[in-house]
Amino acid sequence: MPNQKILYVTTEMFPYQEDNNMATMVSKMALKMHQEGNDVRVFMPRFGQISERKFQLHEVIRLSGMNIIINDLDQPLIIKVASLPGERLQVYFIDNEEYFKRKQFYTDDDGKPFEDNDERAIFFARGVIETIKKLNWVPDVIHLNGWMASFIPIYLKTFYKTDSYFNDTKIVLSVYNEEDAPLSTSIEEKMNFDNINSLKAFKKPSFQQFVIESMDLVDMVVKGDEFLQDELDQAFDKTKTAKSEYLDAQSIETLY
Repeated sequence: MPNQKILYVTTEMFPYQEDNNMATMVSKMALKMHQEGNDVRVFMPRFGQISERKFQLHEVIRLSGMNIIINDLDQPLIIKVASLPGERLQVYFIDNEEYFKRKQFYTDDDGKPFEDNDERAIFFARGVIETIKKLNWVPDVIHLNGWMASFIPIYLKTFYKTDSYFNDTKIVLSVYNEEDAPLSTSIEEKMNFDNINSLKAFKKPSFQQFVIESMDLVDMVVKGDEFLQDELDQAFDKTKTAKSEYLDAQSIETLY
């Protein structure tokens, strides 16, 4: 079914990250949909490990320069773009000196989770939403991959609930066995600042708890790994959202 506008939001994508299941899956899905004549775009964080020179990233001045307020602090949003090597498929990178310059993803060299992982996820989610609106491009489908992307439906259903921009957009969430880590307990206070209250995930905030929270806020949940870890599997079974067992990249269009 060509001519759909499909947005992939992901924390990982090959070749920008190592060849793991999520990174490979997103790359294959985006490429397949692109080659079938759909208007496909990808958004991901510009982690410090991603070489700007190697992948020819360049800043998009007309999209950059916005400030996103996180917990009463203004954080500048920088948007960079590249084409997937060898393809005319645009990948947009959400960047910010404070949050994404460091070389590690979510933990320091001693394996300790970064204190500001919560702020990084909030910044990423709001950065994607604001940039899409600035592009004046309304996706038919937003396909979320990775724990940071799970903040998007939470924000769309609360902070942006009176905004009609995404009214006709369907949201798909792929759930993967990502490494879990706790998030700062101050996340509740930070999200309260955006008038987001009463999330179950606030009780024991972690990467996984926010993925579980978002399962009930999307149009479709799909297994990104064939077999999910215990708590994710239980949440997948329990959610009343329409769901699908694991599909390979070649079959993913059946969801759309």
